[in-house]
Amino acid sequence: MSRVFWDTNLYIYLFEDYGQFSKSVTALRSRMIERGDQLLTSTLSLGEILVKPVEANNRELSDKYETAIKATSILLPLDIKAARIYAALRSDRALRAPDAIQLACAASAGIDLFVTNDARLHGKHVDGIQFIVPLDRVPI
Repeated sequence: MSRVFWDTNLYIYLFEDYGQFSKSVTALRSRMIERGDQLLTSTLSLGEILVKPVEANNRELSDKYETAIKATSILLPLDIKAARIYAALRSDRALRAPDAIQLACAASAGIDLFVTNDARLHGKHVDGIQFIVPLDRVPI
């Protein structure tokens, strides 16, 4: 069993039609379930996912997304431990604040695998995260 953190973009691919990306995320989630892996994300991911439905005043879709994420994922907050990691990560000015929050939340929880399609994060080394990989290179 591994602890796998999904960046926001994977949930978007899962909920909306992004062709091959959506198929890849669905296949990844199936493999994770078969293996008994834990799916984790941050409360920031939830907030980012809700932006489009809230802008469209689509309460039904907003509720659907929130229910799905809460039912399948462990939601990690930006707590004090994560805030300290965030502060250290932000010393790298190439790292955007939302990305640093995602990485900090994941690192504070001790993640085996951080999956993202954000090329700026691939190959980063963060204590508390064993591997940061793109969707097309997930080793499970």
